[in-house]
Order: sequence, then C-alpha cells, then structure tokens
Amino acid sequence: MKTDSSCCNCSKPKDPGRRSALKICTGALLGLAAASAHRTHAGEISDARPEIGDFLVRTDAEGGTQPLTISDLAVGDKPILAFPLEPASGAIKSGSRLNKVIVFRVQPEEIDEDMRRNSVEGIVAYSAVCTHQGCDITNYVPKDNALICFCHFSQFKPTHGGEVIGGPAPRRLPVLPLKAENGRLVVAGKFSSKPGATAG
Repeated sequence: MKTDSSCCNCSKPKDPGRRSALKICTGALLGLAAASAHRTHAGEISDARPEIGDFLVRTDAEGGTQPLTISDLAVGDKPILAFPLEPASGAIKSGSRLNKVIVFRVQPEEIDEDMRRNSVEGIVAYSAVCTHQGCDITNYVPKDNALICFCHFSQFKPTHGGEVIGGPAPRRLPVLPLKAENGRLVVAGKFSSKPGATAG
C-alpha cells in the first residue's frame, strides 16, 4: 500500500528552513495585528475630549510637541493655540478641531473668583471654536479684555468665565480648567460646556 508522505509534512514540518519561514510569517502577522490595534487605539485617543491629567501642547511649527509650561506664557503675549496630549500614550488629541484651545495669560487680579479656580497664575484656557457658527477664535484684545471671533464679531470675556459681551454668540465660550504640575499646564477638568457651534 502506497503512503502519502506529503500529508505528514503539512502538519509536522521537519525542514528547519520551512519552520523558520513559518515562524517569521507568524511573527509578521502578529506584528501587523498589533500595529493595527495600536493605530485604532491612537485614533480613538486622538478624537477623545480632554481629560484630567492631559498636558497641553502648542500646535504651531515652532512649539513641536513639548508640553506648555507656566513660563511659556507672559501677560501681554499673543495667545497660544494648543491641543491636549495624553501622557500615557503620548497621543495628541487633535483628531477633532473641537479639542483646540486658546491659552493666554492675564493679570490674576483681573479674574473673577469662579474663573480663578480654573486658572493658573492668570493663565486661562478656552475652547478655540466660537459658540455661534463654529469659526476659529484666535485673538485676544487686552484693552477690551475680549476674545473675538472675526467671522461675526462675537466677543467673550475671558476673565469672567467666557461670558458673551458682544455679537451674536448665544452662549459662553467653554472653559477648560487648568492646574499646574511641576510647572506644566495640566487639564484639571472637562470643558465647562459642549464646545462648538450651538445647534438651532
């Protein structure tokens, strides 16, 4: 009776070269699966809203991905646009523009009591998306103490929790509470309200 020896070779490879090839293929497949899972996880983090403990990193080319520190901001400096960064993964939460914040420093004594709890030595952070129609907010005018949206000239008072002081915006600009850890600016809470344009 004829024996089909090739069948045995399929289930129990005896060729060392073949075993090595199988190991390499298996390792490559596991590596691809891990990379895919990592990309999916990173994508989920990128879209997630700021959480307590996140750092803030500036978004312009000069700043790279270094976390913002208290010494990066002085009274009178131009505002910095930043995104949260999850320290554990190093992922920047820039997948949604609703995570962008505008950060700057004012005189601490100008800040009201409620807002003072959400600031660090006069440094405040707000959503950089107007609550009117969702335009970017990039400018702070110190003489008017106003964050201004130049699409429709909505104005918000940053020393008083982002209250509306002009224009068509229907609600306050969301505050992102801050705290300091080893000189770094760290997120201390969620946005005070939903960032972005107001529906309806």
